[in-house]
Amino acid sequence: MHNRYSRQELFLKEKQPFANKHVLLVGAGALGSALAEMLVRAGIGRLTIIDRDYVDWTNLQRQQLYKEQDAQERLPKAEAAKKRLEEINSDVFISAVTADGGPEELSALMNAHLPDLLLDGTDNFETRFLINDLSQKYNVPWIYGACVGSQGISCVIVPGETPCLACLLDVLPAEGMTCDTAGIIAPAVQMTTAIQGAEALKILAGRWEEVSRELVSFDLWKNTYSSIKIASLKKASCPSCGKEASHPYLSEANRTRTAVLCGRDTVQVRPSEERAFNLSQLALTMEQHGTKVKTNGFLLSAIVSGKRIVLFQDGRMLIHGTKNTADAKKLYQQLLG
Repeated sequence: MHNRYSRQELFLKEKQPFANKHVLLVGAGALGSALAEMLVRAGIGRLTIIDRDYVDWTNLQRQQLYKEQDAQERLPKAEAAKKRLEEINSDVFISAVTADGGPEELSALMNAHLPDLLLDGTDNFETRFLINDLSQKYNVPWIYGACVGSQGISCVIVPGETPCLACLLDVLPAEGMTCDTAGIIAPAVQMTTAIQGAEALKILAGRWEEVSRELVSFDLWKNTYSSIKIASLKKASCPSCGKEASHPYLSEANRTRTAVLCGRDTVQVRPSEERAFNLSQLALTMEQHGTKVKTNGFLLSAIVSGKRIVLFQDGRMLIHGTKNTADAKKLYQQLLG
């Protein structure tokens, strides 16, 4: 019998260390699909994938698990990923969940089969803060990752040891750039997932002494790479990981709120808490990537994906031309992260 893991085992000096490990992957887009393939090829025992979206033609440039037929049929990403991953390694148990990863959905998955690791394959901070609180509540490590344009960033978060995502807010990049507003090149995805994936394998193999305790960022186009030691950023008063942690992002009250405006074919989207946006900077970024924008210092308006959007400085957005709150929320997160 051929040993498919022989090269991996030569490096690790251990036989199939991942065979009994379970990873919960939140998001099956660019980051998620690459991470999923990496883990399945490594011989992980169990992989649970949750994603709310379907495969679109714009995904094919960088989301490596999917093919043209998936986009033609608009297959749910979780199901398309599961199908392809089972062709890659039939020994891995793969569970696909097509749903919006909210507090109830993710808590149910955590309770059903507690994972050894949580992986961030998402595209918005609302879900990341939810993952962060789940990590703290259930004492399960997770790996944050994000990329846009030619840039990427990643950080390992270990409950009880490292600062959590909420502690790191001051050193995270400013909002206003997403793949839908600034675009992205595939190598930025691959670099980010290479960093996330390497840390994931260290954790799953129990090599904690090798796990990075730094926030890593890079820009492949500008040839820059940096890392920040984060140990000193842990906050005793943090509501997510501090001494009196309340895990606020598990509450529905801290989720993005949507409402259909009566008689206007418009959905209003409000963030869970008021956020101040630099409309001039956001307008400049959008215009640099081909979107015509109007702004008067108080609000920004533009046509995005065939819908007229109006964004106010406090983060509130009106999305005209739809009554579908789920689609409106998705568009909001695509634009603002």
